[in-house]
Formats: sequence, C-alpha cells, structure tokens
Amino acid sequence: MNQQILQEIPNTKIIIVDDHELFLLGLRTAITNRHPDIEIVGEAQSGTVFFSLLKTTTADLVLLDIMLPDMSGIEIARRLKIEYPKIKILAISAEKSAATIEEMLKIGIEGFISKLNSNPDILAVAVNTIMQGGEYFGSDISEIIHRIYIAKKKTTEVTSEFSHKERQIIECCHEGMSSKQIADKLFISVRTVDWHKYNIFRKLGINSSLEMVRYAMKNGIL
Repeated sequence: MNQQILQEIPNTKIIIVDDHELFLLGLRTAITNRHPDIEIVGEAQSGTVFFSLLKTTTADLVLLDIMLPDMSGIEIARRLKIEYPKIKILAISAEKSAATIEEMLKIGIEGFISKLNSNPDILAVAVNTIMQGGEYFGSDISEIIHRIYIAKKKTTEVTSEFSHKERQIIECCHEGMSSKQIADKLFISVRTVDWHKYNIFRKLGINSSLEMVRYAMKNGIL
C-alpha cells in the first residue's frame, strides 16, 4: 500500500509552517525517508518568516499549524488565499475546535489533519488527494464538520419558524428592553409579548431572555 501511495504522489514542493521543533523534525524525517516525490523547499516557525520566505521560494502546498507565535494559522490561510491563491493549504494541527475548523472551511483550505491522528501514510494520501484537485479531511475532522453541518441545519430549521413579530421581540430583548417597553414599542399587550417569548423559548429549548439573546447572537439571527 505504501509503495502504491508513493507512486501516485505527484512531484510536490511544500513549505512547513510549525513552531514545534520535535514535530518539524518528525515530519521532515518522514517525508525525506518515505516520500521522495515530496520536496521540502522551506520551513518557517512563524507567519512573518513564512511570508518572507514566499518572496523567494515557490511552493505548491503549505503544511500549516494553527497555533503560531505571531499570528494564527487562520490569519495566515486567509492572507495566503488572497496573495498566493495557487498555493494549496493542508492544516496539520492539534487545535481542532469546531470554530477553528469552520473558519478554515470558510477560507477555503484544501485539507485538515489532526496532529493527534496523523501518520506518514495519512499525510501521503492527503497530499496526493489535494494535489490532484481534491480535498482531504481526517476522520476526526470530518466528524466535527458533520456536527457543524447538523447544528447549522438545526438552527436554520428553527429560525425559519420564527414569525416577524418574534424576530422583533428578539431584537428588542437584545436592546435590553423590558416586556412593558416591548409592548409599547410594538403596540401589543404585555401578555402578548410574554406569549411570544414563551413560544421562542419553546422552539429553542431555553428558559430565559438572556439565553435567547445569546443564541440569537451566536447563530446570526440578529
């Protein structure tokens, strides 16, 4: 299987961006010893060094950590897609929170592997897939992506059920207005305001206006 992977990997120039010396050493050794078609043309332990390197070095792919000393991998990826759009990005990081993964997906990276679940063969498959125009996400990363999708789908389904009046009430609660103030503004009774709040709470599975506002802000309802 390893030999087949080696044969399929196209000649690829990569830059490794990571500030963990032991990980760099392990990655460098694995690539050099097992994947001769992958050429390491540069290494950088910070975003500043990386972008300085790109001024004189051509690369096909960057292996990018998320946690770096001067700027995050997210910032680097965002800037890279603007200034060097032809360079593909494979994130390799122990930082795999849903928020981080979602942001990297929005930026348009080609792949993401967790440091905790990576090995030379997985790296080879990822590089091969990406360099042939595909995307590669490790199994644990794919699970998180799936959870993000389910959560977004649920949010869309719930928020689509809100009436115009309920959305107005959410906005008013976000502005810190009391039920009486909301009633006066919307020309309805306090009892009607409380009834609408009850329906919103029931749809979201929450119990207070504060939770409602937090949910609305987090999920882009406001």
